[in-house]
Amino acid sequence: MIIDCHGHYTTAPAAHAAWREAQLAAWEEGVAAPAYPDIPDADIRETIESNQLRLIRERGADLTIFSPRASAMGHHLGDLSTSVAWTEACNDLIARVVGLFPGVFAGVAQLPQAPGEGLDAAVREVERRVAEGFVGVNLNPDPSGGRWTAPPLTDRYWYPLYETLVAHDLPAMIHVSASANPAFHATGAHYMNADTTAFMQLLQGDLFADLPALRLVIPHGGGAVPYHWGRYRGLADMLGRPALADHLLGNVFFDTCVYHQPGIDLLMSVIPHANVLFGSEMVGAVRGIDPETGHYFDDTLRYVEAAGLSDADREAVLSGNAMRVYPRLAAALARA
Repeated sequence: MIIDCHGHYTTAPAAHAAWREAQLAAWEEGVAAPAYPDIPDADIRETIESNQLRLIRERGADLTIFSPRASAMGHHLGDLSTSVAWTEACNDLIARVVGLFPGVFAGVAQLPQAPGEGLDAAVREVERRVAEGFVGVNLNPDPSGGRWTAPPLTDRYWYPLYETLVAHDLPAMIHVSASANPAFHATGAHYMNADTTAFMQLLQGDLFADLPALRLVIPHGGGAVPYHWGRYRGLADMLGRPALADHLLGNVFFDTCVYHQPGIDLLMSVIPHANVLFGSEMVGAVRGIDPETGHYFDDTLRYVEAAGLSDADREAVLSGNAMRVYPRLAAALARA
């Protein structure tokens, strides 16, 4: 089995996005948002079958761990109440996709977050979605959208959410949303900044001493981390932190959303294979065809298969590690 740990519903029906625009406009005007539209199953089927499902079949994956569109989470827009309503609508759509395509998708939940607000609503959403069979969550370390006003991920502000995740054996993917800062292009800069920043925050703290069962996935190949692994090993030493293998690699994992062969080869040569999960972020940030290869940039399975892994390491990267990091996948597959 091949499990893609990083897929987003970037092709959701147009009525869904239109409601979000209407919701935010209503918030700006101080009036009630309109009712959420009735989206038929046929519309959901069409958007999936002509996009994600078609590409899954063409590329050879079996199961995608699927979440709402990350760039549209928009935690910096509106307030916590609008985030709660939008989150519920987005996660309801994911639940419907999983129900319509059993065994092909497993749900990961967006969380309601807003700058300066607490995490009670996020905890409630975790409780709700785990009861529906979701296997993980996406956690935004920067709800301000590029202003970085939130506490570091090691701050006790986050602990109520972490403790809930541990109680339910759920991992979190650390994934920012859109950038409100014109200095940071969303997918080219803000995403990479966030991945790297999250890792450095974890290096500086002792989060996993308090929560040894917590599992976090840093997407997009870990941002700059694998490329600068020597820098981070050196910083750990300078800051009096334990060696990275002992300090972080029991709890922190990376995906393969790296869109060229040399990048995947570097990732595989630096990060232990037990800490790498296959992911493509398809259909996501980079959708075109690479003129140098003739294949889609985000067809990352090709890169993994060409990385010279042993059979055992290839199996771990393509499925075994995902089953270990997302243990609720086993029950989701059994239900399917």
